[in-house]
Amino acid sequence: MSENRIITLLTDFGLEDGYVGIMKGAIAQINPLLKVIDLTHHIPPQNIAAGRFCLMNAFAYFPAETVHVAVVDPGVGSQRRGVGIEFEGGYLVGPDNGIFSGVLSLSPAIAAVELTNSDYWRCSHPSATFHGRDIFAPVGGHLASGVALTELGNNIDPNSLIKMPIPELKITNTGVTGFIQYVDRFGNLITNISAAAVAGKNWSVKIGNLKISPCQTYSDRSPGQIVALIGSHGWVEIAVNGGSAKSRLQLDRGDCVEMLF
Repeated sequence: MSENRIITLLTDFGLEDGYVGIMKGAIAQINPLLKVIDLTHHIPPQNIAAGRFCLMNAFAYFPAETVHVAVVDPGVGSQRRGVGIEFEGGYLVGPDNGIFSGVLSLSPAIAAVELTNSDYWRCSHPSATFHGRDIFAPVGGHLASGVALTELGNNIDPNSLIKMPIPELKITNTGVTGFIQYVDRFGNLITNISAAAVAGKNWSVKIGNLKISPCQTYSDRSPGQIVALIGSHGWVEIAVNGGSAKSRLQLDRGDCVEMLF
C-alpha cells in the first residue's frame, strides 16, 4: 500500500479567492510529498450535479488508490454527513450529498465511514462554512499518507449514501427522449444518452423543428453549423463548430433532447 498516493481536488471555489490554495496548504501540513492534482475548481456554484458529472468522467484516468476530494457543498455546516468511501478505483472524500453517486454507479463502494474522528481534522472545532479546509482536505491528506479508512470515523452502510441518479431514458414511438446532464465551458450540450444506446442505429437528434444528423468530429461541419456526435466522455453531445450550442439553441442542463432512430 502506497503512503504517498495522489490526491485530486474538485470544487466550485473558483480561483479568484484563496480557498483552493488554503486547502492545498492544509494537505501540505500533513504530508508535503503528496502530489495534488486539480480536476477543476470551476464547477458552477452549488451545482452538485455538475460536480458529479465531472468526477464520474475523470476518476478512471487516475492510478488505483488515488484519493479524490470533492467539495461542492451547499449544505456545509448542516446535518449532512462528511464521508470517506473506498471503491475499486481508490477513495472518495467529501460531503454526502450525491456528488459521488456517478462514480459509485460505475464502481460501487466497498466500504464507507462518516468522518467523525476529529484527530484527523485540521482542528477539533471546524468552521461551519469551510469544511473543505478543516475536514475534507486534512482527511484526504491523512488517507493519501496511509491512514486506514476505518480510522477516520464510524462505519456506515454504503447503501445509505445519498444518490443522485441520472433519470432513465424514455422510450418513444420514434426513438428515446433524454436530457442535457452537463454543459461544458464551450457551450457543448452533453446529454444522458450514451454511446451504447445508439450503437448500430441510424440516429439523429431532434430539437424543436431542427433535425441534427450525427458526425464524427466538430470539423465535419462548417464553422457555425450545429454538430451531434459521441463526445470523448462517451455521451451524445450537441455542439456548434466554433460556437456555443447553449447560446444558439437556448438550451441548458435539465432540458429535454429527443433522439430519433
